[in-house]
Amino acid sequence: QAQLQESGPGLVKPSQTLSLTCTVSGDSIIGNDYYWTWNRQFAGKGLEWIGGITYSGTTNLNPSLRSRTSISRDTSKNQITLRLSSVTPEDTAVYYCAKLLIRSGSYDWGQGTQVTVSA
Repeated sequence: QAQLQESGPGLVKPSQTLSLTCTVSGDSIIGNDYYWTWNRQFAGKGLEWIGGITYSGTTNLNPSLRSRTSISRDTSKNQITLRLSSVTPEDTAVYYCAKLLIRSGSYDWGQGTQVTVSA
């Protein structure tokens, strides 16, 4: 079972770019049965899918966030990176990375990291 660990700043100022890294152990991010996603959960609300990246590096982004979002990977470090630009307090949430095992539809989740956008 893969282990996923999110890391990044817990506090970001408005208008800045949020950058989070998901470090994966136990599985290779270029494994062709995996799809890697970023998600977030607002306090008291459900999960929002931000986007994902395939084993080959193709990205899919939530249309509502596409203009501000990029997802990339570093295969040498086995890491997936999320960048969200021009953040506002409305981007305050717990951010999670997750691995989808395509053939089974099952997910492995990171523990999540709280990000607060505030001046």
